Amino acid sequence: MPTLLSVNVNRIALLRNSRDHGWTPDLIALSRIILEGGAHGITIHPRPDERHIRTADVAPLSDLVKQFPAAEFNIEGNPEHNLMALIAANRPQQATFVPDSTTQKTSDHGYSVEHLRRIKPLIAEAKRHANRVSVFVDADMASIRAAKNCGADRIELYTEPYALAPAATLQPFAEAATFARSIGLGVNAGHDLNLTNLPPFVREVRPDEVSIGHALIADALQFGMIETVSRYLSAVGAKP
Repeated sequence: MPTLLSVNVNRIALLRNSRDHGWTPDLIALSRIILEGGAHGITIHPRPDERHIRTADVAPLSDLVKQFPAAEFNIEGNPEHNLMALIAANRPQQATFVPDSTTQKTSDHGYSVEHLRRIKPLIAEAKRHANRVSVFVDADMASIRAAKNCGADRIELYTEPYALAPAATLQPFAEAATFARSIGLGVNAGHDLNLTNLPPFVREVRPDEVSIGHALIADALQFGMIETVSRYLSAVGAKP
């Protein structure tokens, strides 16, 4: 099964919010271009301070994705902050739990075993509203097993360690993915993946889905959005 590409549009919203009027770039219009370009889904990570995605963005994005029957909407974030109400109201195909704090600029670690146990009831609650629940984890077998025991459908591997040291970490990521699949979990991946490091990662780890935001939006400034989406689809082996 080919790896699917979900585009995280937080950076588009961040640029929009850098001006008080908040009109441009048009988050919905650019998300439509991304989907028309062949991306398999849209990911958002709303945070309580609304520094990028705003609560008011979520329903229009959900409605947009519904216009593309093969695409999926993925809402990610901390279920102990503002995430659960958004999941219940918008019923995404995927809800991804991430253990970030309100002060973090970006996600920087996966769930610990103990933290996964604490959010087990929230995983069960989210599964009433989303098709599946994924949890953000490091390439750590104990955390992966805990994700399964707590009811998650998938894991999302936190890939910054791979981005910083590809040669040294690729095999451990591949082994983590193999273990996850062996116990019945799907495997997603994300964080600091780009056109250079993505192809070898996809070949060795074979994730079901990658979620890419910062690098893809940065590349779109140089290549344009349509061309950039096409390049990333080629990088994951899923060019339309």
